[in-house]
Amino acid sequence: MAGLGTIINVAGILIGGVIGLVCGKALKERYQETLISAIGVCTLFIGISGALEKMLVITDGKLGSSGTMMMIGSFAIGALLGEWINLEERMEQFGRWLKVKTGSERDTSFVDGFVTASLTVCIGAMAVVGSIQDGINGDYSILAAKAVLDLIIVMIMTASMGKGCIFSAIPVAFFQGSVTLLSGLLEPLMTEQALDYLSLTGSVMIFCVGVNLVWGKKIKVANLLPTLVVAVVWALVG
Repeated sequence: MAGLGTIINVAGILIGGVIGLVCGKALKERYQETLISAIGVCTLFIGISGALEKMLVITDGKLGSSGTMMMIGSFAIGALLGEWINLEERMEQFGRWLKVKTGSERDTSFVDGFVTASLTVCIGAMAVVGSIQDGINGDYSILAAKAVLDLIIVMIMTASMGKGCIFSAIPVAFFQGSVTLLSGLLEPLMTEQALDYLSLTGSVMIFCVGVNLVWGKKIKVANLLPTLVVAVVWALVG
């Protein structure tokens, strides 16, 4: 059944969120602050390792790098597009709407938790490739594996940042569901190089999420999201 992978993924996020919410209530504020820093450091290294995996190459026995110009160009164009559309503000507006609708007005970290968790679980080639395979072949194995990872990530984030993280299930359902529905159109565009570029830029953005977790909000990561599209286009025309 096409779309089953996204359903499993959303269920994983909800389960992780509920567990994290229950556990978080038992943690004092200082434990929660330390936990956020720990998550941030781990997120930084996940982003670094993913980026280096795609950038570092061995040629004639020597270590070199690739994709540098693509990365710089994609982020420059993507950042300008993101600022023009102002995706960060739109996500925060939706988060504030959810905050009111769920009666969470007193939860000061609701919006930050929603935006941070949403970006963490939506960004990356795994979501795109898994959704395409789910739509084309009914193969939900990649999204099932992602569901386990997201369950753990959202569980920890919810324990430290509150229930806003649970609602990251909404953008995941929308994004991955849309990719699954459009999988027939998107599959020819997802060449090996396009996926490599998508993974590289996505990993850099995950690193940026980690920066915000450790040092406070320094980067408007949502406004960098068009970079992913630019990177794929770069691969197709390059």
